[in-house]
Amino acid sequence: MRILFMGTPDFSVPVLQALVDAGHDIVASYSQPPRRAGRGKALTPSPVQARAEALGVTVRTPVSLRDAEAQAEFAGFGADIAVVAAYGLILPRAVLDAPAHGCLNVHASLLPRWRGAAPIQRAILAGDAATGVCIMQMEAGLDTGPVLLRDATPVDGKTAGALTEELSAMGARLMVAVLADLAGYPPVPQPEDGVTYAAKIDKAEARLDFTQNAAAVERQVRGFNPVPGAFFEFQGERIKVLAADIRHPSESWDLPATGSAPDRGDPSFRWGDGGGSAGVVIDDRLTIACADGAIRPTLLQRAGRGVMTAAELLRGFPIPAGTQL
Repeated sequence: MRILFMGTPDFSVPVLQALVDAGHDIVASYSQPPRRAGRGKALTPSPVQARAEALGVTVRTPVSLRDAEAQAEFAGFGADIAVVAAYGLILPRAVLDAPAHGCLNVHASLLPRWRGAAPIQRAILAGDAATGVCIMQMEAGLDTGPVLLRDATPVDGKTAGALTEELSAMGARLMVAVLADLAGYPPVPQPEDGVTYAAKIDKAEARLDFTQNAAAVERQVRGFNPVPGAFFEFQGERIKVLAADIRHPSESWDLPATGSAPDRGDPSFRWGDGGGSAGVVIDDRLTIACADGAIRPTLLQRAGRGVMTAAELLRGFPIPAGTQL
């Protein structure tokens, strides 16, 4: 098929590559414009633009597709279909209707759950047991179109980075299958029940909220790994937490010799209360009390430093028991 590909981040690259490997003719690849990145703030092409150029595919990076000139150029490619994977720009009706078979989207959720910008992170943060990919016929609404094919995978303690890689590969496989037999995958309207929206991630959300229970805090760690990176602050420094274990009330507190364990026989005992208020470091291994339960960071990163274990961090940067984070 003659395909217009539309995508921007790393998630999109395996889909583009799979289409090329399947023998399709990628007549052009659309991506968001290069952005300034790195210490030198040099203009850097998106991962999709870089891969498309390496493949010898024509690249277009319009700021918008709303003007008549951009829409005319898009239609002028004479594509059979457009394949969209995390492109990041709204497609006007004129663009949606230009290819002979319209536009198909690789959406990383089990629609209608998590329509919108950040479905992978929202699934992790919400504690969903499973997520997946839907190949969806695009229409004017936000991820409201009918679904041609879907597949699921357990979330199962995965980080957003790991789940992104898995769902990207899944999306590539599903899209190739659909395009090999388009008539064999009739679009099925999404159910009206179960709609949720995956709002764009705000960097402020990555601050660890120890007033939640430990399971929710640990989901923050996984949901914001690798970006923007969950963090707490100590002595004015932001410290990223890349991995953490949940510590349960039945486990040893591992308090330092100067500390004393709480009385679990007290009917008013709660794990977080035992070591102080939520956010208090309760031992010499950086176990941090939450509203209920506690977390113990296992991989951390200070600004400008490499990733290190909690023991490595504490050797050169002590955070004593009793510290309120």
